[in-house]
Amino acid sequence: MASTKETTGGNPNEAWGSRIGLVLAMAGNAVGLGNFLRFPGQAAANGGGSFMIPYFISFLLLGIPLMWIEWGIGRNGGRYRKGHIPGMFAAIWKHPAAKYLGVIGLVIPLVVLSYYVILMSWTLAFTWFSLTGDYWGNTTQESMSAYLTSFQVIGDGSVHDFWVPFIFYFISLFATIYVLSKGISGGIEKLAKVGMPILFFFAVVLAIRVFFARTGENGVSAVQGYQFIYSPDFSRLGDVKVWLAAAGQIFFTLSVGMGTSQTYASYLSARTTSRSRLATAATNETAEVVLGARSPFLAAVAFFGVARCRWRSPARSISVS
Repeated sequence: MASTKETTGGNPNEAWGSRIGLVLAMAGNAVGLGNFLRFPGQAAANGGGSFMIPYFISFLLLGIPLMWIEWGIGRNGGRYRKGHIPGMFAAIWKHPAAKYLGVIGLVIPLVVLSYYVILMSWTLAFTWFSLTGDYWGNTTQESMSAYLTSFQVIGDGSVHDFWVPFIFYFISLFATIYVLSKGISGGIEKLAKVGMPILFFFAVVLAIRVFFARTGENGVSAVQGYQFIYSPDFSRLGDVKVWLAAAGQIFFTLSVGMGTSQTYASYLSARTTSRSRLATAATNETAEVVLGARSPFLAAVAFFGVARCRWRSPARSISVS
């Protein structure tokens, strides 16, 4: 019979080193582009304040309970030293089909990894281009779009040589492999302890910078964007699409239903309390609602004004009508 020692997950020598490291790592699993790009895009496309009401309701009725369930599944799997979804399902449902059903929990993270490494390489490249001033001569939307397209589309060598994206991709890939090879405490947790504070620092700096921006037509202030984001149009609460968009954003931003939370939770110690779960959710929502809702949309308002900002689709950049 399998051991029921409730100290570690799949590897008996692996566990989270500290509570703050656990919270930051779990938050790092959830906080990302969905907070800073997808969330303001969804809010702008679904009525701003009208989106926020079903969003918070979905967070309370869907996000928190599902997150609680996934942590419970992970901790139960950790008792049997099962750090993967097939083993966790087999520990819950004593049936041969359980582990095969759990394979879904392996496929989804693999798919996410395959495209998130590409997104990592994009952000790494754009950071380098910013530091070196490589794109500073592009002063129009058309020239900047051509600049980014040349990097993102393989075979478009109009601005960047074809090998440039591959360099940043392999740097991102090997960096990811290196961190994972160091394990839970020595790799993921250490990175989270450094990366998450840096992320929040720059997010706060950007939010403050945008808050005082007044660069748009007729001296439009970014603060006027608050009137759209936080002033609900109650007539839109009857729109099913707004509620579905809000619920979908909760799944996306908390990373529930993906199999990652269960894996992280399988390495929890028996002393970990429910406060860590709530701290993780609170950290994510702070990044999304307090910081993510401000910077992209309010920056667009500052430059173009509310009337001229039109979000083409969730998670995509704004276009000027």
